[in-house]
Amino acid sequence: MEELPVPHNIKISNITCDSFKISWEMDSKSKDRITHYFIDLNKKENKNSNKFKHKDVPTKLVAKAVPLPMTVRGHWFLSPRTEYTVAVQTASKQVDGDYVVSEWSEIIEFCTADYSKVHLTQLLEKAEVIAGRMLKFSVFYRNQHKEYFDYVREHHGNAMQPSVKDNSGSHGSPISGKLEGIFFSCSTEFNTGKPPQDSPYGRYRFEIAAEKLFNPNTNLYFGDFYCMYTAYHYVILVIAPVGSPGDEFCKQRLPQLNSKDNKFLTCTEEDGVLVYHHAQDVILEVIYTDPVDLSLGTVAEITGHQLMSLSTANAKKDPSCKTCNISVGR
Repeated sequence: MEELPVPHNIKISNITCDSFKISWEMDSKSKDRITHYFIDLNKKENKNSNKFKHKDVPTKLVAKAVPLPMTVRGHWFLSPRTEYTVAVQTASKQVDGDYVVSEWSEIIEFCTADYSKVHLTQLLEKAEVIAGRMLKFSVFYRNQHKEYFDYVREHHGNAMQPSVKDNSGSHGSPISGKLEGIFFSCSTEFNTGKPPQDSPYGRYRFEIAAEKLFNPNTNLYFGDFYCMYTAYHYVILVIAPVGSPGDEFCKQRLPQLNSKDNKFLTCTEEDGVLVYHHAQDVILEVIYTDPVDLSLGTVAEITGHQLMSLSTANAKKDPSCKTCNISVGR
C-alpha cells in the first residue's frame, strides 16, 4: 500500500483571538484514501514537549477530511496574542478503527490576534453589571515621583508626553503595548467627593480640571476590564481628541462610548456648565492620548501614603475570575 501524502506548504489565515484557518498542499497520489487529518497544536514555549512524532500515536485533534482551508475553532481553548506551533498529518481510518498516517509536515509558527470589538463589547457588558452608581467629580489627576515632573519641565518643554501602555490587564487587549497615552485617575472618596490622599504611583500629584481633558471635542472608548486576584475591579477608558492619531487608533479597535450616557464616565451639560460623573464600584484608569502641558493644572505633594501594593504596572489579570473574563481565552 502506498504511503499517504505528507502535507506541505502549510498556510495559516483568517487568524482571530480564538480561531484560524489552515490549508496545505498534498501530492495527488493516494489522496483519495485520506479520511482524516491529525493536527498538533502547541504553545510556542512548549513546542518541544508533547510532540507526537510516531506514526502509530494519535495526535491532539482528529478531524474529518473536509475541503481546505479548514476552520479551527473551539477544538482548543486558544488564547489571544499567543504564539503557537502547528503540524499536520493525513490519515486513513481502517476497518478495525485504527489509523494509517503519513509522516508529519513541517512545523509552522503563528500568533493569535487581539480581542476584536465583539469580544471587547462582551467585556464592556460584564463591566457595566458591577459599575455601580455614579459620583460627581471635577478633576483628573496623575501621581508620579518628583523626578518625573522635573524631567517633564526640563526635557519636554513642560508637557507630559504619551508613552506606550504596558501589558497590564487582559492578555488579549488591543491597547497593551500599542496605544500611546498618559494615565489619569478620577476616583473620589465617598465622604469628601475629592481625590484620595494616598497613591501607589508617587507622592506628587498633577491635577487638571476635567473639562480640559474630557469635553465635546473628545471621544471616549472602552479599553479593558480586569482584576488582579482582588475583590475590586479596574476599567480602562480612553479619551482621545477628535481626529487625533489616538482617536483613529481607537476607532478601529475599541467600542466607542456615548460621553453623555454610559455606566463609567460621563460629561453632561447642566445650565450651560459641564458636569462630570464616574462609576463608584470600579476603579477607573483613564488614558488620554495627547500631550498635556503642566501649565493647564497644578502639581503638589500629597499628604497621604504611597501604597505600592495597589500599583497596576504590568499587572496580570486573574484568569479564573468569573466577573471579568469572557469565554475566548485570557
